[in-house]
Amino acid sequence: MKRFLISILLAIFFLPLVTKADEGMWLPMLIEKYNIADMQSKGFKLTAEDVYSINQPSIKDAIVIFGGGCTGEVISPEGLLITNHHCGYGVIQRHSSVEHDYLTNGFWAMSRDEELPNPGLSVRFLVRMDDVTDRVLQGITPEMTEEEREAKVKENSDKVSDEVVEGTHYTARVTPLYNGNQYFVYIYEEFLDVRLVGAPPSSIGKFGGDTDNWMWPRHTGDFSMFRIYADKDNKPAKYSPDNVPYKPKKFLPISVQGVNPGDFTMVYGYPGSTQQYVTSQAVSQVTNISNPLKISLRDVRLDIMGKYMQLNDTVRIQYASKQASVANAWKKWIGERNGLIRLNAVDKKETLEADFETWVNQSPERKAEFGHLLTRFDELYSKREPLLVATDLSREAFMAVEVLRFASQFDRLISNTLKDEKIDSSTVNRAIANARRFFKDYYKPIDSEIFVEMMQAYTQNLPDSLQPQLIGDIFTQSNSDWNAAAQKFFTQTVFADSIKLMAIINNFDIEAAKQLQDDIAFKLYSQHDSIFSASVNKHYRNISQELDILYRAYIKGLRAMLPNKSFYPDANFTLRVAYGHIGGYEPSDAVEYTHLTTLDGIAEKSEMGVYDYVVPQRLLDLHAAKDFGRWEVNGTVPVAFLASNHTSGGNSGSPIMDANGNLIGVNFDRVWEGTMSDIMFDPQMCRNISVDIRYVLFIIDKYAGAGHLIDEMTIVE
Repeated sequence: MKRFLISILLAIFFLPLVTKADEGMWLPMLIEKYNIADMQSKGFKLTAEDVYSINQPSIKDAIVIFGGGCTGEVISPEGLLITNHHCGYGVIQRHSSVEHDYLTNGFWAMSRDEELPNPGLSVRFLVRMDDVTDRVLQGITPEMTEEEREAKVKENSDKVSDEVVEGTHYTARVTPLYNGNQYFVYIYEEFLDVRLVGAPPSSIGKFGGDTDNWMWPRHTGDFSMFRIYADKDNKPAKYSPDNVPYKPKKFLPISVQGVNPGDFTMVYGYPGSTQQYVTSQAVSQVTNISNPLKISLRDVRLDIMGKYMQLNDTVRIQYASKQASVANAWKKWIGERNGLIRLNAVDKKETLEADFETWVNQSPERKAEFGHLLTRFDELYSKREPLLVATDLSREAFMAVEVLRFASQFDRLISNTLKDEKIDSSTVNRAIANARRFFKDYYKPIDSEIFVEMMQAYTQNLPDSLQPQLIGDIFTQSNSDWNAAAQKFFTQTVFADSIKLMAIINNFDIEAAKQLQDDIAFKLYSQHDSIFSASVNKHYRNISQELDILYRAYIKGLRAMLPNKSFYPDANFTLRVAYGHIGGYEPSDAVEYTHLTTLDGIAEKSEMGVYDYVVPQRLLDLHAAKDFGRWEVNGTVPVAFLASNHTSGGNSGSPIMDANGNLIGVNFDRVWEGTMSDIMFDPQMCRNISVDIRYVLFIIDKYAGAGHLIDEMTIVE
């Protein structure tokens, strides 16, 4: 018994299932119960009702889902909204042209008439959230099959969603928490008229680019500004020139008092996805199998791209975005793996599982309900391992060949045309537009060399039964020489030849569809897709579904085993509160990072001759003249800062607030050493990165000359 108690204490101390300093993504509705005392002990000056309320305006009423995957916040009584530059990037790009290159030069509306509408862009405010677990699980019995359970849950969820918004213009969504142990309904008000107000040049909004991605120190002015419009009754409405700026229930005051180590901070937003409760087998597969494989494959691709980009400026421009996209996840996986190894994450998970097994075996009832879990986890993850490797090879090797990925985009056009024996002109027009975009930024020598390396990795690491016959035929017919195979492949496919392909799709008919169907690239993709659909994807999906069921029981058991601990649910893009403090960190021996960067650092980096560090001359002139206006602090301007809030994807654009609920920054990234926080949080290393609101105001005021926007904000000096 003593061993069991000691082991439990170790698990509580080491494992991020339970709250530790600055860890957690908490439900706003429940912070009165679980968090407010802790928050106030750390310096928070407000109440739970100030953070979340359905009876009075609260901070939740200033927070929005921006578009489909970011957070934003309202910062004026006129519906002015701020989010990240990278969240608004697509909108800014769509408005850009050669004549009006807003990506390069920035955009600032100097009057309401100049604010640009964005069809398809919306923001959603959370009206309220409610625990509807009892209603969703009504009628669920232990005797049900999983299919019957899912059907009943969906039926009940749909009924709840319909009832809670009946007679209103709201929308609702029922979402599971703790893998289906609990259910909440989220009710939203969606505004459809959201207009672009301001954005700095990309050289400011994306300063540092891939070079600095996931890294600290950071000097990125990652913000953009929009305005929400409503009808004359302040209700949501589609775009109309008659719409007026939305009058929010709540907007965030802005503090320019600065940030200091130890200051309380709070992030309020929509984190996308975390996996805090996965077992040791899952962590081991991420650490020792999946991430190393994906990292090694992307290493090769990045080396090939970089080699050609150094030799040719045109290619460098064509592949800048592609390289950054490949490098983004690559760098994250490296940091995540290193962090999990540093934390001994697998060992800590195994310790908890041993304690869980001991706890289960103390009771016949527990053994009946939970006794099968750990053994079944072992069995399923063992079965999943080869499927995981195959899936990673499919995504990171086979589909890394641009021509194969491009050919796959014609699947629907070809199959529908041959099935219906008629031409869908709109689909053909989309194919033409996609082809033009593809060839604009395509360089065959890069793709050919990637083909050689990726096909070698693909065929060497997959069993023969999962390999398309065609790839073996190409290799054999090329005297078992992958370079010769690449030459054969790229010579034969029209998907690598812009002139031939455009001629085919510009005169698209049944015969053209047959020609594309018989193309070597499309045939290779089709064989691969058929094999994986039958032999990999279905089995992987079935295992994942059973794992979901096991995790539902496992998390229920963990919560029962540790009844006095507050468990936060995994992120699922619903509104959450995270809180922590301002502070730097020490990533390695003899290295210490402070919490703040300044405009001086931008000037220093601009002299390094690195593409990602090129900034507008106007910004450098303001720095040289020390023309900082009211935003000057100690002879410079603060740019970005670190805090220990638990964040994830989806938190992009989230407000970071001080102890009084004032906006002090806009969250945009995490540090590289803390990227394992989706699986295991480390308070010593996990830091979120935010653009300092004083830098935002400096850019708006001194760089853009758009001080009228500041005039509508409430500034706390």
